[in-house]
Amino acid sequence: MPRIRSLRANVNRDEAQEYFSPGGVADGLRNTFFGSLRSVAELYIPFRLFRIEITNRGVAQAEFFGLESVRGSMDLFRFDELPDTIVLETRNAVEPGIDEAEATELVVSKVRRLLYSRGFFRMRNLRLDSTALPGDVYVPYWIGFRGRGRNANFSVLDAVRRRPEGGKVRQIVLNWLLTPGSQPVSPP
Repeated sequence: MPRIRSLRANVNRDEAQEYFSPGGVADGLRNTFFGSLRSVAELYIPFRLFRIEITNRGVAQAEFFGLESVRGSMDLFRFDELPDTIVLETRNAVEPGIDEAEATELVVSKVRRLLYSRGFFRMRNLRLDSTALPGDVYVPYWIGFRGRGRNANFSVLDAVRRRPEGGKVRQIVLNWLLTPGSQPVSPP
């Protein structure tokens, strides 16, 4: 089994199971349309970490960002400092799909877009210098599988930020599930 470096999850298996089957009217509707909760599995998505030096109006500051390194389509993770990580063995890890040069180009573009969205007229002589940090860091996600008969559906929960994920993460998970040889493993 591959060894990965991962952020610490803030949601354990029991909390994830509770999240995916909360009960009440919403859960009843979800069960009606998508079937009952069948299983919960953990999945790890790789992020490449970057130290970005932002110079604006002659003032420089450094920030840390994580770029999802499967397709580069997800929103950036922003860190105040380098995150604590753990090392673990798992088969439920998505393989990175973009190289360092492409990741560097994407992270600079996304940071520039983020800064301009905060106020275009606040930017003067903006310069971004990026440094890729060694190795990928994986972010844990919980996947709740629902289904009835041959029909299946799933939801994704970010296990670090405790929030549901949308289409970008679901597409990464779906591609991983449909890739031969990658099967989610759920402990008994």
